[in-house]
Parts: sequence; C-alpha cells; structure tokens
Amino acid sequence: MKLLKVMLSAFIFYLSFIYGASAMAQDLSQQNKQLLANFANEVFVKKDLTNLQEYLHDDYIQHNPIVPQGLSGFKQFFADWFKAVPDWQYRLEKIVAEGDTVWAYGVYSGTQQGDWLGIPSTGKHYSIHAVDIFRIENGKLAEHWDVIDTYGLFKQLGVIQ
Repeated sequence: MKLLKVMLSAFIFYLSFIYGASAMAQDLSQQNKQLLANFANEVFVKKDLTNLQEYLHDDYIQHNPIVPQGLSGFKQFFADWFKAVPDWQYRLEKIVAEGDTVWAYGVYSGTQQGDWLGIPSTGKHYSIHAVDIFRIENGKLAEHWDVIDTYGLFKQLGVIQ
C-alpha cells in the first residue's frame, strides 16, 4: 500500500511537472506571437519606425542579403521601401510560434513610385507573399530569415519577363 502511494505521488508530480512546463511554453509562445503581431502592426501596417528599439535588438541579425545588419540597417531599408512605395501595405495572414521562434506569413503590396533596390521607378503595382521567421531573445527580435517571392516581385515590376 505504501509503495502504491509513493508511485501515485510520483505520477502526480510527473503530470504536474509536464503540465506546468507545457503551460509555460504556451505562455512564452503566446507572448512571442503577440510581440510579433504588435511589431507587424506598428512597423508594417502603420509604417512607424520610431519605436524600433522596443522590438529589435541593436545587433539584430539579418539573413536576407539585401537588408543591412542591425536595427539601423533594418530602419534604413524599410524607410527606403516605404518612400519608394508610398501606398505600401502589409497583410498579416498567420503567426505560428514555438519556443523562441515565430513564423509570420503575410502579403506585401504596393505601387513602386520611386527608385528601390537599384530599380528605377516603374509605376507598377505588385503583391507578393512571404514567410518571415524571427528568433526572439529577451523579449525582442534578435534574428530574421525570410522566404519571399522575389521572382514574382521582379516579374510584376517588369524587371524580368
């Protein structure tokens, strides 16, 4: 009987530990999803780059070779994009989080009215899909990878046939 009580207590402890760890992981994933949703809304929907330090580490690592490194590189790249595409829009479709990693699927669109990425103004509208992957560290975006439809972008802008 004593052995049964010990085994039952151990099993209850195990379940409590597993449930607690799972709940903590879910809380972290939810926090990270909310961080990315807030970031996307402020930066990509409102095109407001004034509070980037609240979202990105100064030494933010960028794995897209056309975007410069760090918070300042991010800020310059998107300021240039917003200027070249005054009607720039972003629609966030889905966010998925696991641990310190958050994936966002969205659509970037607008009309290129100014020079951008070495491409003279085309006056053409584009709409492209992208998956952005972020690693979060200490409540801020620390690292970024993306999968973006650059072929579709360049085709819509008339850069390629």
